[in-house]
Amino acid sequence: MQNPSDLKAPDNSAQDDAESHSAPPTLHDVEAPAPKEKSNFVDWDSSDDPKNPRNWTFRHRWAATAVVSLFTFMSPLASSMVAPALPQISRELNLEQGSVLEAMTLSVFVLAYAVGPLFFGPLSEIYGRRLILQGSNLFFLAFNIACSRAQTSSQLLAFRFLAGLGGSAPLAIGGGTIADLWAPEERGMAMSLYSLAPLTGPALGPVAGAWVAEKTSWRWVFYSTSIADGVIQLVGLWYLKETYAPTILAAKARALRKSTGDESICTAHEHKRNSISTWKFIVNALLRSIKFLLFDPVMTVMATYMAVMYGTMYLQLTTFASLWTRRYGESVGIAGLNYLFMGAGFTLGAQLGARILDHIYKHLKERNNGVPTPEMRLPLLAIGSFMLPAGLLLYGWTAEYRIFWLVPDIGVFIYCTGIIASFLCIQTYIVDTYGLHAASAVAAVSSFRSIAGFAFPLFSEKMFTALGIGWGNSVLALIALVIGCPSPFLFYKYGPQLRALARSSRIPT
Repeated sequence: MQNPSDLKAPDNSAQDDAESHSAPPTLHDVEAPAPKEKSNFVDWDSSDDPKNPRNWTFRHRWAATAVVSLFTFMSPLASSMVAPALPQISRELNLEQGSVLEAMTLSVFVLAYAVGPLFFGPLSEIYGRRLILQGSNLFFLAFNIACSRAQTSSQLLAFRFLAGLGGSAPLAIGGGTIADLWAPEERGMAMSLYSLAPLTGPALGPVAGAWVAEKTSWRWVFYSTSIADGVIQLVGLWYLKETYAPTILAAKARALRKSTGDESICTAHEHKRNSISTWKFIVNALLRSIKFLLFDPVMTVMATYMAVMYGTMYLQLTTFASLWTRRYGESVGIAGLNYLFMGAGFTLGAQLGARILDHIYKHLKERNNGVPTPEMRLPLLAIGSFMLPAGLLLYGWTAEYRIFWLVPDIGVFIYCTGIIASFLCIQTYIVDTYGLHAASAVAAVSSFRSIAGFAFPLFSEKMFTALGIGWGNSVLALIALVIGCPSPFLFYKYGPQLRALARSSRIPT
């Protein structure tokens, strides 16, 4: 582990760039103080300081990782669990089945994911991870309960959007929390658990939602998720402590100021933050996320590919149940079981992907004289990017010709395995690349992909009606192939130059 006291203002060499992104998340991107002031800057007591989250016990770090992952799991679970109940909701609230408004009942939740992360990311850099995660989860819980009491479609849409707003925080902050807790060479398994959550949630939600809706009513879909989330909230109050190093060090500095009466004591992060207002800090962070998407070529392509994957996933979630009930004649409950193949693909891909990712990273780091680079996360992406279109083609054309139900489910399993492998690589690549600005970078990607998650389901019914299941999925496969497959090869070769280009444009403001 690199000693935080060794951190200096970064220079422009590739090696220093790599090292700065693997350092403990304390003083990244903070200008080095003048020598006469340095003694008043608070840092860790040593490289083994037990208050540094990366020095917490293995059990403590995994407990925090698990809680963040559970928060990240519950919100997407709630987003999709309503899918099998859409016909019930449409009948009771007078919506036309197959209409855009019916699809929006599902996808408006994901639209909120495009807004929330842009604010929650920078807010976590002001107030810390814990307060934002737990406060936003309570917000999600309150409006998810409100959904269960909705009497009109307008109420339901509004409550769903607000619930999604609260539920979006873990998607923005979770990746940064993982970076707070784990060094890059340890991060693969933890990131796999976190990356698995927003994908298995939407896959498993309809399985439970189908049986709940069939045996009770659509309102109990919301009651059940609220009960589960309430339990997780209580667990989080006990096991989730603050992980953001600047916030922990700021508390240490406050205690020292109080005990010594020396008001000049502060952290380097506070020193930089005190020069601008909170509002300006948030505006800068918002602009930084937008600049990442517009002016950083690596981020632009990675975010676009993640948007295609995420949009495709939610498009399939919207149409998946009707495929099995209409085309294969299955009951709502039995049709919901097909979502288990999605969950199985995500789970297997996450477990195998994490081990392969860490193994490749360590091997390439050793070959590079112990110097890590973010591009060492990309080899597995080359495999995942081919699995996605292959699985879509198998699923689409076997379902088109009503081949035995297991075969299209195998296609679903393959493309879901490819999605999680790709997500895992991209998430760790972004966290490794952007250091202290990881929350803003992840927020940018999360917002962009969530727009796709909202928009894709709105045209799914018309697309599959016009093109059929086979050609409709072929179009999606072609888009994924064109954007996804060349990316890992190009970025592995040219990534350092592209990152240097983005850094020279001073995107992190």
